[in-house]
Amino acid sequence: MRATRDISDRHDLDVLLRRFYGAAFADPLIGPFFTEIAGTDLELHLPRIADFWERALFRTAGYGRDAFAPHAALHSARPLTAAHFGRWVQLWQASVDGLHSGPRAERAKAQGERIALAMLRRLGDGSTEGTGGGFVPLAALELRSVA
Repeated sequence: MRATRDISDRHDLDVLLRRFYGAAFADPLIGPFFTEIAGTDLELHLPRIADFWERALFRTAGYGRDAFAPHAALHSARPLTAAHFGRWVQLWQASVDGLHSGPRAERAKAQGERIALAMLRRLGDGSTEGTGGGFVPLAALELRSVA
């Protein structure tokens, strides 16, 4: 059953982010970046990333951090590829689609894809050409509920 309510507040973001990170941490392709390389403390990370998404979707929270720096550090430890960013987008879009629909949900999905492409370009040679076709957003991916 598809959700019909749009993302409306910080609580919705918190639930969405927990669902997404539950899937991302468990994912065999991108999970190790969170669990082994970065050693992400989810309880510390969630308020920061919720600030980021709250600002992106509602223009309310202050997010003054450099979102690129942690990704550059991860890339230095183990290269992030188009396949990694593609999987991130798949999980992000499936998480959004599993909980919400509406203009903000669509904006969250589009913003996620734009961010992934921008990160990939900045970490690489400035393009996504020749990335082996790994970047394949798949909004229709079904994600089991982890929230």
